[in-house]
Amino acid sequence: MAKIAVIGAGMMGSAIITGVVKNEVLDPEDIYISDPDTEKVKRLQALLGTNPAASNAEAVEGADVILIAVKPQFLADAMHSVRDIVSDEALVMTIVAGVPVSYYLHELDVKRVVRIMPNTPAQVGEGVCAWFATEGVSAEQKELVQKILASLGVEFEVKRETDLDLVTAVSGSGPAYVYLFIESMVDAAVQMGLPRPLSEKIVLQTVYGSAAYMKHAEKHPVILKNEVTSPGGTTAAALAAMEKEGLRTAVTEGMLACLRKTIELGKKQ
Repeated sequence: MAKIAVIGAGMMGSAIITGVVKNEVLDPEDIYISDPDTEKVKRLQALLGTNPAASNAEAVEGADVILIAVKPQFLADAMHSVRDIVSDEALVMTIVAGVPVSYYLHELDVKRVVRIMPNTPAQVGEGVCAWFATEGVSAEQKELVQKILASLGVEFEVKRETDLDLVTAVSGSGPAYVYLFIESMVDAAVQMGLPRPLSEKIVLQTVYGSAAYMKHAEKHPVILKNEVTSPGGTTAAALAAMEKEGLRTAVTEGMLACLRKTIELGKKQ
């Protein structure tokens, strides 16, 4: 089996490692992990049976697949530490936000790069992972990428790298939008008189259940919304007030602001 090197064992790196091991996509004995925080590496070793690496260079030595999962500010140092060690036949997978594939092609002198835009629900197997592959990535390697990312939730390939910017504005940052909506509903429920613990429980289940039902029903959200909204009723009054206050516009403007910032940050790399 191929040797898999993982540089970075933070939140998303650990989520990917956990997903592929628990879903038996990869053998933990083939995974070598490097991170400045050695306690994270030890925890994964104890939990999953993966191999600790004393350095990035040790992890990458002879690796067929390299997953780069460091924060953007640490990327340059990480790449410098392995620049002369990475095999030109290796598949490089990266989840580093805002950094184009051209950076890795140049810095590591490789031909096979897959850039991934995941989101945090991947930690519980309910994530969204969009990915873009350079022309050098083989069909067999793409199949491996699909298996790895499918262990985290829903995966799909985009044909243009710039589409990852769009996905960032929708699903990459999307969980934060949902959490803000949940927070707003909870605060409103408390203001109306419900205890906060109960408010949180009710709101969370309402959001979760609504999403699950929409996925099951496979209906347009307008249809589902209309099923709940009686003419002249309480829901109609609530929706009218939200529309008047600009909920729809606020969501759209927020996502567009995210897109603009994503493009701006990408130009700095």
